[in-house]
Amino acid sequence: MPRYTPDQLARRNASIWTDVQLILAPIQFVVFLLGVGVTALYAMDSTLFSFYWVSVAILFKSFLFGLLFVTGAYFEKEIFDKWVFSKEFLWEDVGSVFAAAFHLLYFVLAFMGASEDVLVQEAFLAYFTYVLNAMQYLVRIILEKLHERRLKTAEGS
Repeated sequence: MPRYTPDQLARRNASIWTDVQLILAPIQFVVFLLGVGVTALYAMDSTLFSFYWVSVAILFKSFLFGLLFVTGAYFEKEIFDKWVFSKEFLWEDVGSVFAAAFHLLYFVLAFMGASEDVLVQEAFLAYFTYVLNAMQYLVRIILEKLHERRLKTAEGS
């Protein structure tokens, strides 16, 4: 089932928020890879990195996640006239809220004085929820691109 009407597709392709998302998403992915790397190296041998870097990594990852969520809300408002939870992006938005909750949980646990071991496990959990959410977006993007190709082929026939 296509996500966009032809009018929405035209608005999506002309939207500045599409470009913003296309720029921020790969940056977030690189920060994710760095964060997982730092966290994994710390978990394997805490002499390689200070725990400080685990927290800095999840902080930057959480910031980018939030920035993408906010700019995505502007995108949804422009294309679907709803800030979040439009029917076309419902499951992606639900996944984003779920992943954001796990990113924020890291800082709640840190504030409550959780041990470094607990915080490392929570960081991995936050990163895992990001992966699940990102995969959901990628599948939808691939399906939509296939649909767009079929439309162009049908128009050319």
